[in-house]
Amino acid sequence: MKRIGIIGCGKIAQLRHIPEYAARDDVKLTAFFDANMERASELAERYEGKAYESYEALLASGEVDAVSVCTPNELHARVSIEALKAGVDVLCEKPMAVNLAECEQMVKTAKETGRILMIGQNQRLASGHTIAKNLLSRGEIGKVLTFRTIFGHGGPETWSIDPGKGTWFFDKKKAVMGAMADLGIHKTDLIQFLLGEKITEVTAFIGTLDKKGSDGTLIGVDDNAICLYRTESGCVGTMTASWTYYGSENNSTVLYGTDGIMSIYEDPSYCVVITKPDGSRILYEADKIQTNDNQTSSGVIDAFMNAVNGDISCCISGESVLDAMKVVFAAEESAKTNRTVKVD
Repeated sequence: MKRIGIIGCGKIAQLRHIPEYAARDDVKLTAFFDANMERASELAERYEGKAYESYEALLASGEVDAVSVCTPNELHARVSIEALKAGVDVLCEKPMAVNLAECEQMVKTAKETGRILMIGQNQRLASGHTIAKNLLSRGEIGKVLTFRTIFGHGGPETWSIDPGKGTWFFDKKKAVMGAMADLGIHKTDLIQFLLGEKITEVTAFIGTLDKKGSDGTLIGVDDNAICLYRTESGCVGTMTASWTYYGSENNSTVLYGTDGIMSIYEDPSYCVVITKPDGSRILYEADKIQTNDNQTSSGVIDAFMNAVNGDISCCISGESVLDAMKVVFAAEESAKTNRTVKVD
């Protein structure tokens, strides 16, 4: 029985991490910390655990074997590194950290301590993406030449545990980055996962077009990111992340190959659709992509616990996410300098 601590008891913890841990019979939720002590105490009472007044006290308690780090972005690296040094396995929410040095230090610490560092890039685990990767590996649409991948919804102010324009997602100090780090990291990581190759160049617009904070002025982080990516093989495509899709959510990817087109989570009935040059279609039905309004099991907790229990290696290690984070930071540089940036 593994003892689990929750550091940061907001919406992502309450709707995904905690219920998915609770659904397993090999874990016990033993420790909770949140800046809102009342929130942590309520969860501790519900799950017969203990609430701590600081994450440091939680880590020093000796009462946890692994933790989920679900804090605002600015704390991801600090908390994860301290947890790893305390001999605790870590599942950290995305984005991994707010600069490359922090990301690299997290990976280094995991190696030095021999502990697990997993990042919550759950799109790799979605059934449609697993099917698509297998089909691409088999050459079902030939060589992929171009792509477009999108993640857009109406913004985190309705998703946050403290909804409204005062959400921490809009706070530059706590979030550091906006839609690019919240949504863009998902699709950046995904396209590299699907294609099995790295992004080498990025040209980006990252800016704030509409979102306003409590004071009526534009928020301090980006609400839109539109990036042009080039991969190692010369494949070119666009990645769009947006908090201003004021209608239905879009979380789709389309790949254009020399022998057909693959659409993923674009058709409402089929998770993957392949359209061949003669117009014929091959349909794959598995699941529907998660949305903020339709939460299903992400698979992340199961994958993390499989790694913690030693059943399989960590499938979304911090080291494996580094390449996607490098692209995010290159995109930030591109947007600031108005030039194409090569990814180191």
